Formats: sequence, structure tokens, C-alpha cells
Amino acid sequence: MNTRLFDLRRAGLRIPMAALAITVLGGALLVSGTAQAQEARIAAVVNGTVITNQDVDARARLFALSAGLPPSADTLTRLKPQITNQLIDQTLQLQAIEKNHVVVTQKQLAAAVARINKANGLPPNGLQQRLAKAGIPFSTLVSQFRTQIGWNGVLKKHLGANLRPTKDDVLAERHAMRREIGQTQYHIAEIFVPIDRPRDAQNARKFADTVIKQLRNGAAFPVVAAQFSQSESALTGGDKGWVAPDLLDPAVRQIVEQMPAGAISDPVRVPGGYEIVSLLGTRKFGEVPTTILHVNQVFLKFPAPFNGGQPDAGQIAVLNRAGALRASLHDCAAVAAANQAAGSVRPTSPGPVDLSTVQPAAFQQLLGSLPIGQASQPLVSHHGVALVMVCSRVQKTTGLPGLNQVGQELIQRRVALEARQLMDTLHREAIITRNPGA
Repeated sequence: MNTRLFDLRRAGLRIPMAALAITVLGGALLVSGTAQAQEARIAAVVNGTVITNQDVDARARLFALSAGLPPSADTLTRLKPQITNQLIDQTLQLQAIEKNHVVVTQKQLAAAVARINKANGLPPNGLQQRLAKAGIPFSTLVSQFRTQIGWNGVLKKHLGANLRPTKDDVLAERHAMRREIGQTQYHIAEIFVPIDRPRDAQNARKFADTVIKQLRNGAAFPVVAAQFSQSESALTGGDKGWVAPDLLDPAVRQIVEQMPAGAISDPVRVPGGYEIVSLLGTRKFGEVPTTILHVNQVFLKFPAPFNGGQPDAGQIAVLNRAGALRASLHDCAAVAAANQAAGSVRPTSPGPVDLSTVQPAAFQQLLGSLPIGQASQPLVSHHGVALVMVCSRVQKTTGLPGLNQVGQELIQRRVALEARQLMDTLHREAIITRNPGA
């Protein structure tokens, strides 16, 4: 059957040059005959950018597959209203990215993927392989990350000089933290489902219920959050880090204070939508015993990256060299000298390391049990081989965070507030037409 390019301009619609890039699952829209034209009906138009039923269906299938739902017609129908709302929000964000000339680099995208892999304890290509097994194109998730990173860039551009707190701001915040020493803090992850219009509340609640059901059935929280949460924390798999109770929404705080670690909440109604919360742990601020390590490493680079399978001759030579070198490393000074002789491809010491923050879990266990002054077995990565030695291991309480960490927390709060305000403005100023029959 012959196919033809459906010319949206003939339908009287204004389509900007970047429209095809703006639809999240877009591309050239091909239709053939009356049946395919019906399938390609327009679901919504956002400031002239078209979101088709094909976009919505594809994104709904992505969610169903990633959450372990059967991609039946009934499931997809239930998901479509909320998926449409998400695509409208993301289209507004992409238009703002384009308007503000924000460029997302490949390095930023790779870092976002690496964070999600790390949060799930996956190898470098683990997320890509997991999605491929589920029939989900990896490019779809990359597009999602591109939107999230670009939107973050827009927010920081809007904040301008107000983004970074002054030294006085940081010192005042740290002084306030002193009064919180000994108070309980919560390590939480979130998935935020927005409600853009009051009449969308029911669909948002149904979508949140669907998400929760699949999370409790074993769907990976960081993967689902990265794809479908409409919060800035989506870039870190929903992880918000350690949060003081007074910084939580009152409804969220009430739930979190009663949750056991590892639990996932029911949908919590908060300003602007629903929040799904996972409690990862609790602690007493400033009083948590922790293990601080000082570590040295030698890194030997492969001639070509190792992508799994059988290593080539050059990679085998590096592995043999690492094995021979290990026998000569009897103290941290020898490790430092060996790393310098190898070209200092990576720094000898990363500085003080909080053992509790080390990921994946296997590496944390290695550093926790490796005798001081003994070189580890060769640790193979994508780019080379490392030999690690623990130089010292000290038990201490966490105390107050450093000034840099306090500054980063203030930045995150300012970005989150700007995100809510800017999305409200974009919705007020946008011309959004929905097709109720789509």
C-alpha cells in the first residue's frame, strides 16, 4: 500500500520548524488511507505543536511495558488521559528549551543514564539492556532525559544571578541547621503526577494508583520515576536525598513519619498534583555514625573500551600488567607512585569517601572489608582496570554538612520553586487545544 506524508499545514495548522522534534515520540507522521488517517488523529495542539494519537499510544505502551502492565486496549485507554497531559507539559518545556536556546550535550545525557544505572545497581549498559528486553526503544528514554536536562537549564537561566546563594545565605542556612542536630531526617524518593486542570484530578489519581500497583509488584522505582515523574528529581530516579520534616509538604510528612523503610505510599494529594513517596531510610541529623575512608588507586587504561565478551589482546595485556603490579603494591605511597607512572589517567585519591554513599553495593562491601594497606583484586571497567587500596578507615559522626553541600541544597530548592512558578506561567500563556474525541 502506498504511503504519503500527511501535510499538517493543509489542515490549517501552524507547525513550527522544530515541531517534529518537539513531539516526544514524534518523527515524520505517515498515514495510509482512511483507517491510518483515523489512527493519526490529533490528540492536542500546544502553541501550534501537534501531539498525535500515535504519540500518546506509543508513550502509553512505553509505560505499560516498563511498569509490567499488559498493553491491552483497556490498559492503554485508562492511561491515555494522563499520558496526554504529560506530553502537553513536556511540549511546553521543549518549547521553552528552544526559546531559551538551551543546548543539552551528549556528556549530560550519558551522566543521567549513568546515575540511573548506579541507582539500580546496573552495569554501564544495564538500563539499555533492560529496556530492550521489554521492547522499549532506548532512544525514548534518552529523549525524556534530554527534556528534563534542558528544562533544568531553562530554570537556571531564568533564575540567573539569583540561582547561586551568597556566602551569607549559606552561612545563615548552616547556622539554622545547628538547631536541627539530633532531629529525624528522611531519605525519600518521589514520583510526582501533576494536575494541570481541576477536571484532570480523577485521571491523575487513576494513573498514580496504576504506578503504585506496579511499584509494589516489583517495578524499579528509579526507572519509573525517570520516565514518568514530572519533578526535577526525575533526573536522579526520583531520589530527593535526606530531607528535614519541615521541608516536606504537611500531607507527605504525616505519611512519611508513619512509614517503615522500604515502603511505598498511597497517592498523597499535594499542591499541583499527587505525590508517590518511597521511604529509603531515616537518620538523626548530625548524629549518624559513618565510616570515612581515604583511598588510593592505580588506573590502567585499555587501548580500546571493553564492551563485554572476550577481551582482545591489548585488553588482556593490561589485565596481566595489573595482576603483576598488584604484587608490588605494599602501601599507599607505592599506589600513588604507580598511578603517576601510569599517566595519572584518573586521580590517585578521590578525597574522603563516606562508605555509606558508595555504590554499587558490591563495591561498598569491598571497601568496607578490604584490609588497610592491601591492594584489591583488579577491578575491570569499560575503560580500563583499577587497583584500589584503603589507606585509612575512621569511624565518626556526620556532623553538619559542608558549605558546598549546603549551597547545593539551597540551589535545588530555588530550582524547584522556579519550576512550579514557570510551569504555571507557561500554561496560562499557552494556546492548548485538546481533541475530546481523540
